[in-house]
Amino acid sequence: MNIEPVQPTAKNPPDKFAGDVWLDTIATPHEADQRMTVATVRFAPGARTAWHSHARGQYLRVTQGVARFGHRDGTIIDVPAGQTLYTPPGEDHWHAAAPGCFMEHIAMLEAGDDPATTTLWKEHITDAEYNGSAKKGDADDRMD
Repeated sequence: MNIEPVQPTAKNPPDKFAGDVWLDTIATPHEADQRMTVATVRFAPGARTAWHSHARGQYLRVTQGVARFGHRDGTIIDVPAGQTLYTPPGEDHWHAAAPGCFMEHIAMLEAGDDPATTTLWKEHITDAEYNGSAKKGDADDRMD
């Protein structure tokens, strides 16, 4: 058995996130055949990811606040603390703190066959997408 070393909190990069988002790693693979990564991710009010997908899907357990999730078809889902959201492999999505509150979730995902393809990062979401007022394919109001 091992007690895992504490890793410093990392601020997520602006090319993949808008607003202030911090990550604390909980678990990473130790052996060659292990794939699971688990992290606690904290979002300031309105902070969000860019569009992305995961090779093997992802589970997100909301532990504090209200999470907002978006899908390419324009669907927005607000999820309160205590609930878990699953995103299937290859599904484009984003996640964020709902307006006016901090949000924390535990992210659980498995590495892809090629670890470089575990998460495919794409463009930033627009304010309209975050607010649920974008039409499919709308590129106006894009955040940079």
